Amino acid sequence: MRNVRSLIALGALCAGFSVLAQTPPAEEPGWAKGRPKANDTAMKMAPVPAFPIPTAADKLPTSKFKLPPGFKVETWASGILDARGLRQGPNGNVFVSSLFVANKVYVVPEQGNRQAKVIVDKMPLATGIEYHNGSLFLATNTKIMRWDNVDGKLDNLGEPKVIYDTLPGGTDHSWKYLRIRDNKLYYAVGAPCNICDPGQWAKIYRMNLDGSGLETIASGVRNTVGFDFDPKTGNLWFTDNGRDWLSEELPNDELNVVTKPGQQHFGYPFCHQGNLPDPEFGWGKSCNDYQKPAALLGPTQVRWA
Repeated sequence: MRNVRSLIALGALCAGFSVLAQTPPAEEPGWAKGRPKANDTAMKMAPVPAFPIPTAADKLPTSKFKLPPGFKVETWASGILDARGLRQGPNGNVFVSSLFVANKVYVVPEQGNRQAKVIVDKMPLATGIEYHNGSLFLATNTKIMRWDNVDGKLDNLGEPKVIYDTLPGGTDHSWKYLRIRDNKLYYAVGAPCNICDPGQWAKIYRMNLDGSGLETIASGVRNTVGFDFDPKTGNLWFTDNGRDWLSEELPNDELNVVTKPGQQHFGYPFCHQGNLPDPEFGWGKSCNDYQKPAALLGPTQVRWA
């Protein structure tokens, strides 16, 4: 009888191990990759959720801004949830995109009461926005769209033309920024994590305005949050937010310039701020093999709970 009980117990134990072996571990969110697990303070920290409603105008911290002599800051328009990007049209309209919670694009008249009107709704991560020759371009994390002749139909834009629909999606650094120069549309695909091998992502691309002719312009770009062109040279300047969890003060964010389109690698994930090898991905690499930043901007200030 004792042998029978032992066999039953052994079978139950093996069954338990089998269940455990078949249960995959919980997927670590992209923002947590590289977080020091031995540090209790770090392990208690997580991103603060986006606000679900607009901040009232009288609650905005404009009075606390520190400005050089002769400058002032004021609230230009309020009640716009989750505003992220701005583009000025030629007919007195400002187009405003949004990021995490609003899922909208607004238009705000520059004159009058500056009351925002929703012109695109229920569009997750409606962040990347550009206005060009009467057309409104919008990029989410999955596709890039275009509405033509928008100024005369702001009450009903209708359906957009999808010009590119093979963006990788996801949430980590997947929102877009758009600029157009010389009839080329520029956009970035950020790294799908805080720190990892990004594969084909972490790059700035450009394409024709109909979605054809895709080219890589810059590699090793973790998360650019804005870029534009030098009006004299035409060179593309872009910011890049450095990785988290390395330390409180390092690495710096970067200001970079593309001088050789398609030929420059700006370091991520191997080297940060031009001189700091990554403790995981930097082994066997030299920071001298990557493009140095034009300027260091200090560490990212992120809201953590």
